[in-house]
Amino acid sequence: MSTDKHSSWSYAEALPLEDDVLARARERGHELGVTPVGTGAAALLTVLAANSGARTAVEIGAGVGVSGVSLLRGFSAQTVFTTIDVDVDHLSAARQAYVELGVPASRTRTISGRARDVLPRLTTSAYDFVFIDADKPSVVDYVEHGLRLLRPGGMLVLHDALDADKVPLPAVRQSSTVAARQAGRLLRENDDVVSALVPTGTGLFLAVKR
Repeated sequence: MSTDKHSSWSYAEALPLEDDVLARARERGHELGVTPVGTGAAALLTVLAANSGARTAVEIGAGVGVSGVSLLRGFSAQTVFTTIDVDVDHLSAARQAYVELGVPASRTRTISGRARDVLPRLTTSAYDFVFIDADKPSVVDYVEHGLRLLRPGGMLVLHDALDADKVPLPAVRQSSTVAARQAGRLLRENDDVVSALVPTGTGLFLAVKR
């Protein structure tokens, strides 16, 4: 990568200004040892949500609420947002962030449990937006379930699609990197979606169901 290109990427990542709600959520993430989506990815999530027209959305992996707050800021006041996470402390932190944002409790639903157990119980073609930021070993399963959950025209967003920039390096064969490559291939080769990989943050794979 040229120096100019890296400078442009760094500039774009540092450009968004975050408020106290996101700052406090990031602080809670630091205390819990959780690395949430970066500033550039958070800003892009808000834009994607605002353009989605989604009435129902599901997040796989709550983090500490940074991604949820970013999405909720973009969604309409009628959107119902579901978050799934196996860690109750992460869910509690996310709920606190939603409260600080001022989102009515009726608009958010947090589900404690393993996503692989919860997702099969969610209704097929009932969601307009799916965001995935969860354990890499299961990411292919999460993408498959996410595509099942989407209505036609719905969007799926996969965070850390570059696995901390290791996906482009052929010599790297870590399990997380292999899983990220497999998930990306699944989206690229699926004729039922249009997709693109955006290098914002650690990579966002975007896919819209036809």
